[in-house]
Amino acid sequence: MNLAVQAATRSTCPRKSVGAVVVREKAVLATGYNGSIRGLAHCGEAGCLMENGHCVRTVHAEANAILQAARHGVRIAGADIYATASPCWDCFKLIANAGIARVLYGEFYRDERIREFAQEAGIELVHLGLEEG
Repeated sequence: MNLAVQAATRSTCPRKSVGAVVVREKAVLATGYNGSIRGLAHCGEAGCLMENGHCVRTVHAEANAILQAARHGVRIAGADIYATASPCWDCFKLIANAGIARVLYGEFYRDERIREFAQEAGIELVHLGLEEG
């Protein structure tokens, strides 16, 4: 989780800094943080792009970690993902379809649906109790 906290410091959205690390057998496979689309302006430069109370300019940390693994040909099925905040619904779906077995998160963030669907999909959710700060 300490690595996920460090990854979050690279976030480019001032609204919320989130970091994620994909791990298997104590080996780091991929990292991610919430940041703008590759090569495009960051929130600090262009402002947050708000829809329904959320900034949609950024790609979420969990999605970026999964994408980093894909870009480098790293298999993440059966791995764990550590994230400073629990995944949103869209990131949870990516995590599930990537075959990640366990989600360890620091703070619970908004979407209760993930609890029910994680149980149904056999994905373990572990709250580590990290408070935002």
